[in-house]
Amino acid sequence: MSRADLDKQPREVARMFDAVAKRYDVTNDVLSLWQDRLWRVATRRAVAAEPGMRVLDLAAGTGTSSEAYADAGVAVVPCDFSTGMVGVGKRRRPDLSFVAGDATRLPFADESFDVVTISFGLRNVVDTDLALREMRRVTRPGGRLVICEFSRPTFGPFRVLYSFYLTQVLPRVARLVSSNTDAYGYLAESITDWPDQRGLAALVAGAGWRSVGYRNLSGGIVALHRATR
Repeated sequence: MSRADLDKQPREVARMFDAVAKRYDVTNDVLSLWQDRLWRVATRRAVAAEPGMRVLDLAAGTGTSSEAYADAGVAVVPCDFSTGMVGVGKRRRPDLSFVAGDATRLPFADESFDVVTISFGLRNVVDTDLALREMRRVTRPGGRLVICEFSRPTFGPFRVLYSFYLTQVLPRVARLVSSNTDAYGYLAESITDWPDQRGLAALVAGAGWRSVGYRNLSGGIVALHRATR
């Protein structure tokens, strides 16, 4: 199934992630060459959550990103569209308050959170603008948004090498470590189709967020976008 097909069938995206949930974290480690662990650390530092704060962790998957907040005394709510991911997460960390939810129709009251963060999930939302507006709705005035997402390498030769990895190497590695190679074909295509750093910043500002900024990680493979409500 192509990216275009999946864009028209959001439940198909959820089922795809349901299918890879059990090996999702291991597969991410391998495919990112363990860079995902560094990206998570950078995201936590950008979130800068303190005990007593409420954090909404969207596209939380199995809760790998959420557990560090919880361990630090932060009231974190891991939320994911995939019930398979949520199920695996609940078994791993039954102490976390997992919620199965759609980023375009968040099941939370207005101004519920101090920070909303989403890592590697905004690409998979069927309506990016609506999701960004929903995130703003559930964030208190003065609260923050932190997005960690794939982007564009800034150095030309590295960009060519990265493109080769996405289209040629990643699918082959995925066949070795994952039972669902279609999911990782979709991953490569979704990264290629996604806006670059400035493009995403414009989308965030267009959804009503202010003080939008970003910084590159791993040479621009990933970008951290931050904004204030």
